[in-house]
Amino acid sequence: MNIQFKKGVLELCVLAELFQKDCYGYELVDEISKHIDISEGTIYPLLRRLKTDGYVDTYLQESSDGPPRKYYRLTECGRAKGSELITEWIDFVDGVNKIINKGNIKNSSIKIKD
Repeated sequence: MNIQFKKGVLELCVLAELFQKDCYGYELVDEISKHIDISEGTIYPLLRRLKTDGYVDTYLQESSDGPPRKYYRLTECGRAKGSELITEWIDFVDGVNKIINKGNIKNSSIKIKD
């Protein structure tokens, strides 16, 4: 997948995961990488930026597996931004699907994953 495209939707993916629950960095990587090929190196700079922008805050929680973990949680501003991005994404995907389906591309020789 195109790297720039992936970077563009990664913020949306992180915010969407944090809508579900607070997470520590590696946990976010693990959850997102089940669906999109990403590495830890792409998540941590994004998390720092989201914190600087006021979309997430952090807290430490003890771990039975080692040192305390830094958890990320959405702020109210982050919830608003996440909702905005999710709505924009749904509208975007809907528009793209209409274009693809209008051209009956699914029935052509192009292999599209379902």
